Amino acid sequence: MGVLPDHLQPGLRVVFVGTAVGLRSAQVGGYYAGPGNEFWGTLHQVGLIPVPLGPHLSERVLEFGIGLTDLAKDVSASSDRGLRALYDVPGFVAKIERFRPAWVAFHGKEAGRTASKALGHGNHVSLGVQPWTIGDPQVFVCPSMSGANRDPARLEGKPSREAWFAELAGLLPRGQD
Repeated sequence: MGVLPDHLQPGLRVVFVGTAVGLRSAQVGGYYAGPGNEFWGTLHQVGLIPVPLGPHLSERVLEFGIGLTDLAKDVSASSDRGLRALYDVPGFVAKIERFRPAWVAFHGKEAGRTASKALGHGNHVSLGVQPWTIGDPQVFVCPSMSGANRDPARLEGKPSREAWFAELAGLLPRGQD
């Protein structure tokens, strides 16, 4: 199961993939619980979920065609430093092939870069739609909504981090409201 269970099922519109569960998320038992993390508010703001959710209700994303997982399932950490040896890209790919979501969205460039490199596409990724897939699902890289990732220089032409999530929302098949 790992630090937090995956929230996956067949037929999802998108699966968000992080590097590893943060320390605060592990403590509270829900995804994206770190101080200042704006993931949940952004999902609601851009219309990916019709009701406000948070870490304590993270499993409810499945109701809206959204899944959650991480590349490193057996560790929690406050940063990505030192995690590369713990990433399980083959295990992650097997999950994607099993559940076959329409899209895979990496939450942060580190997660996207790790998968890209492991799958033979090189280590350069930019935010947005990627030129490669994971099996059938298309791939999108979102900026991390962590409180530590607020530098506007990292936005690659968008006015906000939320704008990247809004772009993704516009690409996904309609969900259940």
